Amino acid sequence: MRAAVNDFDHVVDVLVVGSGGGGMTAALTAQAAGLDVVVVEKSSFFGGSTALSGGGIWVPGAPAQRREGYAPEPERVVEYLRRITDGLVSEARIRQYVGSAPEMLAFLERLSGWCEFVWKPGYADYYPELPGGSELGSTINVPPIDLRKLGPDEQRLLQPLALAPRGIWLGPKELRTFYRIRQSWAGKGVLLKLISRMIRARLFGERMAAIGQSLAARLRLTMRECGIPLWLDSPMTELIADADGSVTGVSVVRDGKTQRIGARLGVILASGGFDHDLAWRKELLPVVDQDWSFGNPAAMGDGIRAAQKLGAATDLLDEAWWFPAIQWPDGRMQFMLNERMMPAQFIVNGDGKRFINEAAPYMDFGHAMIDGQKSGVTHIPCWLITDHRSWNRYVIGGHLPIPKIPGAPVPTGRKVPSAWLESGVVKAATTWEEMATKIGVPADNLRETARRFNELARKGHDDDFNRGDSTYDNYYGDPTLPNPNLYPLGHPPYYGFRIVLGDLGTSGGLRTDEYARVLRDDDTVIPGLYAVGNTSAPVMGRSYAGAGATIGPAMTFGFVAANHLAAHAANRTLNSHRR
Repeated sequence: MRAAVNDFDHVVDVLVVGSGGGGMTAALTAQAAGLDVVVVEKSSFFGGSTALSGGGIWVPGAPAQRREGYAPEPERVVEYLRRITDGLVSEARIRQYVGSAPEMLAFLERLSGWCEFVWKPGYADYYPELPGGSELGSTINVPPIDLRKLGPDEQRLLQPLALAPRGIWLGPKELRTFYRIRQSWAGKGVLLKLISRMIRARLFGERMAAIGQSLAARLRLTMRECGIPLWLDSPMTELIADADGSVTGVSVVRDGKTQRIGARLGVILASGGFDHDLAWRKELLPVVDQDWSFGNPAAMGDGIRAAQKLGAATDLLDEAWWFPAIQWPDGRMQFMLNERMMPAQFIVNGDGKRFINEAAPYMDFGHAMIDGQKSGVTHIPCWLITDHRSWNRYVIGGHLPIPKIPGAPVPTGRKVPSAWLESGVVKAATTWEEMATKIGVPADNLRETARRFNELARKGHDDDFNRGDSTYDNYYGDPTLPNPNLYPLGHPPYYGFRIVLGDLGTSGGLRTDEYARVLRDDDTVIPGLYAVGNTSAPVMGRSYAGAGATIGPAMTFGFVAANHLAAHAANRTLNSHRR
């Protein structure tokens, strides 16, 4: 659609589409630079996929790290990203990210007390053994927050489909300790903390939230403090361009009416991916034919499609932030993270064979499932096989290995919940032959897989897939064992957990340059149009550097895009004064 710049219902300097971490950071940056900005959001809720996430922000060299005396060498971080992206991402974009990400967090910290960031070392990068990878990790988090501070906005914060009982929240480092509830007193201490938090919530009405909920809430509070308008229930229907192809605004539907919003300097698309457009996803990657995404329910690819109509190029549209998961009978999805690092388990495909280091980073595990499925052997779903000893020793599928507590908000006790078994999501068997029949794999292969795995576990090294060799593998393993990720399966009953291929959202999107400007197929820039977060093709390529490798780039390139627009405005003003 073409229009003159004065043909609008409302005009601002910068228009941001989407209210996740990338969109809110872009708006805050633009406003701090003296620009007039508004954020439009399709949904009735703000926060986007950021609000549904673990809330980590992967930023090597962040101020929070430097305060603790740790400063990764930028050139080594660049080399690390070069290695894991394998030529799919330009050097300029990688260098922009490494240089600007710490500046972005420093800017937010200066801007508002709500923007509080902390670093707790120990959650390694996902490939710490590579040059530039870090065993200490570069995942930055925010402290928990009482959502009552949001006031009326509390009801407008996008919340996960499966809400924990009030008072149940865990910080990232507490989660690791909690998973060791049977191995350490510290784990039992976290359980006592949870009980005290539930009591406080009931007595004092606290509504504490951590991880992604806290991050989204803090960015929203900062926006409100800065006076930045947020228009909810205002879906973008079209990008508006002038006769030269420069983007000058958008059409949105607000209060049931179409409004044309002009942007003097530019539009920043931060509207997410196309997580729940199953038809589009099946067209691009037919082996994934179910909606198993954890992403924002409103993410349908609106921003990507609108830019494509103006000639924008795309990249890696078949990719997502893959995450193996359990799907419960009610449709609820649950991450399969710590379970894959448990020592006494292995995962088999439709042939009854292992196919990857089970503790591998979730993107790698997802790619192995996809590649395996394409080979003609069923890998979606696959099955995690473990034993009764593990059931009573480790947290599996949200079950706590403690005595039965009637009325507890999560499963407890020694028995697998009958509803899990009746649903078919979990299978129980007393022999390998019975288990093979129940999960539909060749019995001889499953029996041999179990024998071979136990042989390697007794030896203490996984010669077949090197599970436990990486510091990352060990994070949720059992520290009481010589190899935290290996232990033989013992006596039956055995249990099989059905694993499907979930994701945190799609990751492919609009092709952009190092300033987040949207590019055409010939690499020319579409003037006035920027894209960040899952609306843009990822700076991580087909990989994932460490926890927070989605939110970190989204916020960073939101910061970069807004600063680029501000610099453009300053240059235009300077040039006009020279005339």
